[in-house]
Amino acid sequence: MIRLREMVKDNPRRGCRYMTALLRAEGWRINKKRVHRLWKREGFKVPRKVRKKRAVGDASNACDKRVATGKDDVWTWDFIHDRLVDGRALKCLTIIDEYTRECLTLRPDRSITGSDVLDVLSRLIGQRGAPNHIRSDNGSEFIAKKVKRWLETLQVETMYIEPGAPWQNGYAESFNSRLRDEFFEMNYFNTMAEAKHLARQWQEYYNTKRLHSSLGYMTPRQFADRCGAPGSTSLRSAPPVSPQRSEAATV
Repeated sequence: MIRLREMVKDNPRRGCRYMTALLRAEGWRINKKRVHRLWKREGFKVPRKVRKKRAVGDASNACDKRVATGKDDVWTWDFIHDRLVDGRALKCLTIIDEYTRECLTLRPDRSITGSDVLDVLSRLIGQRGAPNHIRSDNGSEFIAKKVKRWLETLQVETMYIEPGAPWQNGYAESFNSRLRDEFFEMNYFNTMAEAKHLARQWQEYYNTKRLHSSLGYMTPRQFADRCGAPGSTSLRSAPPVSPQRSEAATV
């Protein structure tokens, strides 16, 4: 009985049949029915598995529900993590324009605080103007209340996706996947200065050289130059040209 208690303590998620096998493996000549009786008498139970529930969320702020209608209508941001060669952590802030797919910010650093995010946004808005909306998760990384209060002074609507539902921020997830595959997995960073330098180079390449099938095989910069203001008729919102009109135009 003492040995059975020890085995249950060492194997809390195993039942009496497993304990019978363990006892026999140690040379005990014991019947499984006897083990079962002892198991019941001592009140041993295998803890029930607790399955994590998938966060479904409201999805009212999801990228497929509240779609960007033009350039600078919706910006989205996120963080992606990596490491330097010596193992030190690297954290990278990404901000993209959902409509044009432009990478507006690609900033790697040792750590990025809420004040750092506000500083980046302030400079970016000073250069480009304020967007109508900014979509992000509402994690503690952003110090959400501080950022939201500042954006409200600029009349920028914040659209927070539900926790545990990254698919609601699909443009950020898609960009981060490409960033991981084409930049982080292809480079080693010896210093943070080197990481920042290479990030600036890749951001320029992404915006001016890398073709996007979703943009008609234009670069984000080319597409942005041809776009109108938020909400206006633009290349992606305009209806496709019919074959008859297309043929007539070529005559």
